[in-house]
Amino acid sequence: MKSATRLFVALLLALAGLWLLADTLLPDPFGWFPFRGVFVQFSGAIAIGVMSMAMILAMRSRWLESRLNGLDKMYRLHKWLGITALVAAVSHWWFALGTKWMVGWGWLERPARGPRPEETLGLIEGFFRQWRGFAESVGEWAFYIAAALMILALVKRFPYHWFKKTHTLLALGYLALVFHSVVLIKFEYWTQPIGWLLGLLMLGGSISGVLILAGQVGRSRKVKGHIEKVEAFPEMRTVATTVLLDNGWDGHCAGQFAFLKTGEKEAPHPFTIASAWNPQERRLTFISKALGDHTTRMLDELRAGQAVTVEGPYGCFDFRDQQPRQVWIGAGIGITPFIARMKELARNNDQQSVDLYHCVADVDEKALEKLQEDARAAGINLHLVVSGIDERLTAARIMEQIRDWKNASFWFCGPTGFGKSLKRDMTNAGLDADLFHQELFEMR
Repeated sequence: MKSATRLFVALLLALAGLWLLADTLLPDPFGWFPFRGVFVQFSGAIAIGVMSMAMILAMRSRWLESRLNGLDKMYRLHKWLGITALVAAVSHWWFALGTKWMVGWGWLERPARGPRPEETLGLIEGFFRQWRGFAESVGEWAFYIAAALMILALVKRFPYHWFKKTHTLLALGYLALVFHSVVLIKFEYWTQPIGWLLGLLMLGGSISGVLILAGQVGRSRKVKGHIEKVEAFPEMRTVATTVLLDNGWDGHCAGQFAFLKTGEKEAPHPFTIASAWNPQERRLTFISKALGDHTTRMLDELRAGQAVTVEGPYGCFDFRDQQPRQVWIGAGIGITPFIARMKELARNNDQQSVDLYHCVADVDEKALEKLQEDARAAGINLHLVVSGIDERLTAARIMEQIRDWKNASFWFCGPTGFGKSLKRDMTNAGLDADLFHQELFEMR
């Protein structure tokens, strides 16, 4: 089980388990209304707990990145935490408000209330009790806004720059939901482990939310610079952008990526770095392909001398292992991290045996010549696979050509489905799953 999956499962088990130590989903006597009372508390605890962790992950912490095996894995976990929060929040909303509506529609009959017992409330509990009505209203409207923004984030056709702007607003909705939760969580929970865990998560999430709204995400990893050269490869619809950085970049490993911001109004976009680091030159090269609205505009809008901001480096796709052989598979623009690694190997004279499979639909002779030069300089065995001309690359073909494949590590960058298919077939044939490294590179 991967680190991100372990954290996801552990968080859900901790929230559910500690809540069950404090309360029960089987009230006595059991009925719709008694169950509704406890389930609203349970679903609310799950929703605000996982949303808090999602907010913490959004800060792009170096410490968490190293333990979750890269920012791409962190963002996938962030996505699934968001989906879990949405499901739990919808359930919470329906049991809280849907029950009232069903009573109004005549579907349910509210049980008669007996006389309320005399209560002696402490100062803090009494203060919370006074704010219950307002907290319910705030939570309801914050839920509508947050749910709409979460759903938009899952729509891949929603433009990336609008996604980034609207997704930031989730921090405001989250802070409103924290207020809702603090006031409406059963007061007895605060003296028990479930209350302590939720308190820590909401504190961390609230600090993260304020920093996100203040634009502080990744601030310590941002470096200014300007575009030095732009080289287009029209047949492949790609452009290579060389950036000269100001002082402040601490270096990077081949295979890592960075966020590139090319204009004041443009959101930062992630791109794999296609160059090895030389502190004397302070240059980074990014290769981008016209795949969406922003990358399509980049082909026409980038120009030498343009001011940019680079944030990073990020990622753990860094080719570090102890295997005597490596097999690289770069599909389309997924060739980028391997270009950086070849330049690094050419400089360091590493003797590790490497085979590179480059799967491509369009061939640009100038780009292919550069790739072949890099492969020769690094001592890499290059296998070019052109769609429509060559046989499709499969795990069987790789195993046939790489006789000692069980002693190799595999590094894949390209379409997610293609990578999963290769990994499944390789592991079914006997490869250790931990030796297949895949860059997910999905930031939403």
